[in-house]
Amino acid sequence: MPIPESRGIASRSLLRDNAYRAIRDAIVDGTLAPGERLNDADLVQWLGVSRTPIREALTRLEHAGLVQTKPGHYTIVSPLDIRDIRAAQSVTGAMHELAIREALPNLSGAEVAAMRAANKRFADALRRNDVDAALAADDEFHQVPVTASANDAIHTVLEQFTPVLRRMERLRFASLGGRASVAQHDRIIDRCAAGDVDGAVAAVRANWQTLLPLLDTLLP
Repeated sequence: MPIPESRGIASRSLLRDNAYRAIRDAIVDGTLAPGERLNDADLVQWLGVSRTPIREALTRLEHAGLVQTKPGHYTIVSPLDIRDIRAAQSVTGAMHELAIREALPNLSGAEVAAMRAANKRFADALRRNDVDAALAADDEFHQVPVTASANDAIHTVLEQFTPVLRRMERLRFASLGGRASVAQHDRIIDRCAAGDVDGAVAAVRANWQTLLPLLDTLLP
């Protein structure tokens, strides 16, 4: 496997969660490509940790659907699988609908303003064709109601399924289709500002469902 340019980014006290996130992010951003073999020795060299947190991280990544392992033979980055992405979209969309439904009755003006600011950064990133910045801003936008919902179960489910979906969304935001999300976010914000729970939930549902028509065209 190709070793990412940054080496030794982690201290010896790196926990398995940090190893998990480092490898996960490299898979999501495409540094580690679909089908890429993952060698323990290369990962140890890159992260600067022992094999134990690496193996624990890979086990967790396998449960999340991001790697595939044949014990004693190989570990690879999971290919993009349309069935996995459809399942992740369904679960992720449902969790964001639940988050907005639970958060909205107590959503503050400051939190609505934070959503507006994140959507502005999102739009600016799309205009610059900066996919990484667009994804970061999109995460910030959707994270506001998730945090405001104060529902740990929502956070846990999203932590597992969102990375699978983000691999696909990199393709969406690199295409013209991603530009429609700015207006969809504005609709969500407007319904939140108006205190319209059902309208906000419907707007969130519409936003997450926009990924579905792209699956057949962007995946083989």
